[in-house]
Amino acid sequence: MFQLDKQSAISAARLGVLTTAHGAVSTPFFMTVATQGVAKYLTTEELRQLAAPVILSNTYHLLLRPGIEAIQRRGGLHQFMDWAGPILTDSGGFQVFSLAGQRPGGQNLVKLTEAGVYFNSPWDGSRQYLTPELSLDLQVACGVDIAVCLDQCLALPATDDDIRQSVERTSAWAKRAKQYHQQLPASKPLLFAVIQGGLSQDWRLRSLTELAALDFDGYNIGGLSVGETTAEMYQVLDWLTPAMPNDKTRYLMGVGYPDNIVEAVRRGVDMFDCVIPTREGRHGRLFFWQADRSLVDYQGRVRDFYRTENIKNSQFAELDQPINPHSRLPILRRYSLAYLHYLYKIDEALGRRLASLHNLEFYYDLMAAIRQAIAAGQL
Repeated sequence: MFQLDKQSAISAARLGVLTTAHGAVSTPFFMTVATQGVAKYLTTEELRQLAAPVILSNTYHLLLRPGIEAIQRRGGLHQFMDWAGPILTDSGGFQVFSLAGQRPGGQNLVKLTEAGVYFNSPWDGSRQYLTPELSLDLQVACGVDIAVCLDQCLALPATDDDIRQSVERTSAWAKRAKQYHQQLPASKPLLFAVIQGGLSQDWRLRSLTELAALDFDGYNIGGLSVGETTAEMYQVLDWLTPAMPNDKTRYLMGVGYPDNIVEAVRRGVDMFDCVIPTREGRHGRLFFWQADRSLVDYQGRVRDFYRTENIKNSQFAELDQPINPHSRLPILRRYSLAYLHYLYKIDEALGRRLASLHNLEFYYDLMAAIRQAIAAGQL
């Protein structure tokens, strides 16, 4: 499923190819977040024009709306959202556990058991249930390329006892998911497991050891970008990635800003997803390359290769240059920064679309630059 093509001589960065039922993807790569089966404000045709490699959707959200059966009746998620490339679905565990402790009407929205987790829909109050097997069933029913095991997520900071329970339950659920996956017919998705362990080196390595023994198709680094500092995140990667299987894909969930991605690639990570490019775009914040696009300096340190600008600032009101003169999309080559500034002034949704497209293209170009730098021995 994963072929390692090059290992950098100056860092842990690597080049490879992940093969899925809907195509092969060069690593490292960034996944567009389409949580509810849509990238906010964007069409899949636009994502095709931008050469988006993989789309990420979420089992929890699709279960609640429109419902997995509704997706099945329409031929699966690929056909429903008009996307012929690979799709990864998260298990929904993060979203379920984010409801924990909420008690509308005096009732806790989440009840955790060894078998699985009960939760209430925030939309209609209906009682739902997820187990490792049910989560995998839902992802298979959607026809996705990569499924993720149900895990117990943690908010940080966490006590050692909370971390222990999370790791133990995540390992137990992953074992059940793996056994269930093995019973499925041949046309089944790749299965990735989630490494937990908070900010504890011992628990992180124990989680990895237990999951690696089950031989999954890939390994997610979960439980980061949830409250820890950037330095703490890098420290976890420094502990973890050297011990991860070399012949399997490594996926850092929910990360991050462009410099975070470069730092993680240098530590051996292959896959990323984050809402940052589209979320920042909706708020009028755009990513631009600096004049010098070099990712690292002569000492090998990640440099300031990009900047963010708020298109709402008055400095853009008279800038008639294109949003991106080199874009794959004609609309980003034709519309000016001044026009984009005006669209935000009048609260026009087209502005949020254009900014989101611009930021996603920046991220795809960043990943291409990363792959080129690794190939050239510069990263």
